[in-house]
Amino acid sequence: MKKIYLISCLSLILISVSGPLQGQLLRLPDANVTNLKASVGRTVGVTDIMIRYNSPAVRGREGGIWGTAIVPYGYNVLGFGSNMESPWRAGANESTTISFSTDVTIQGKPLKAGQYGFFIAVYPDSCILIFNQNTKGWGSYFYDKGLDVLKVATRQQKNMPASKERLEYAFSNQTDRSVEIALEWERWRIPFKVEVDIDGTTLASIQSQMSGAMGFDPPSLQAAAAWCLSHNTNLDQAYTWITSATDPNLGGLKTFAALSTKAGILGKMNKKEEADQIMAQAVEQANAFELHAYGRQLLAQKKMKEAMDIFETNYKKHEGKWPTAVGMMRGYSAMGNYPEALKYAKMGLTQAPDDLNKNSLQDAVKKLEAGKPL
Repeated sequence: MKKIYLISCLSLILISVSGPLQGQLLRLPDANVTNLKASVGRTVGVTDIMIRYNSPAVRGREGGIWGTAIVPYGYNVLGFGSNMESPWRAGANESTTISFSTDVTIQGKPLKAGQYGFFIAVYPDSCILIFNQNTKGWGSYFYDKGLDVLKVATRQQKNMPASKERLEYAFSNQTDRSVEIALEWERWRIPFKVEVDIDGTTLASIQSQMSGAMGFDPPSLQAAAAWCLSHNTNLDQAYTWITSATDPNLGGLKTFAALSTKAGILGKMNKKEEADQIMAQAVEQANAFELHAYGRQLLAQKKMKEAMDIFETNYKKHEGKWPTAVGMMRGYSAMGNYPEALKYAKMGLTQAPDDLNKNSLQDAVKKLEAGKPL
């Protein structure tokens, strides 16, 4: 009886395990070190870029990679799959894929957000980059030119100083709105520039976030409105956000940052009287550093008298503590009163919290002593 019971239990175990696992493969380490699986990504603004590829090695074939059977020039019939003239797969094994989370431009030409199979038609002195809808193919064997979404030209850099043993995709020369991607292998480098609409994509991302849980969070609403104000865009919706952020019935913010954002948006909407009222409330809530920064902002806008009023308010409210004397220095300098500016520069010098500020004020003292504006 015991043996029968044990066999029955084992049968039940095998049945219960085999059911949900049917069709699944156990993942084990890849023993193929000839062509390594790799992925690399970068974020530009709010745009995520991801490249997945297989990385072949030179393996002693330097000088015999480009324009050979390894990477043939142009389009070639490979003899399998679609049997169509096909470009190089820009890697090894499966198709190389590249994805963009937002719309981008490649070498100045537009490409919609999405994932693409990536191929390259290589020539002796130029390359055609191909973005294709098929992301599941094996290399170029199932390439279909009818699925091409974008083709752009670039020029490769040859005879690079050092040979790259493994094919890699590298990012370089990044700015807030662009990045250069390059396929690097052996002594060749094939670059292309990706650019994003930083303002458009950021606004779309903000709007998406504000439609979720962040739309109930006053600090997030304030940050979203402040971005719109600083970029002078989407002001009607920004006003809705900042109104919610400062609404006392919603646990609203009464900080300098929130109130000054609301005042700034009202000003952009030509509601000056209401903007001035809200800004007066913001000034009452501000700390010394916030008032100092606001005064500097007014100076940058050439509003000298308004800036001086803020610097004086800050100096009196915070009893001359750092950095209020520095504000007085800048205000008097902007008004052309260099002797008074010098007096406050020397006062600020005794309060400077670090060498960076101390050195800056020492330079200011020298300029003011020479009768020069800051």
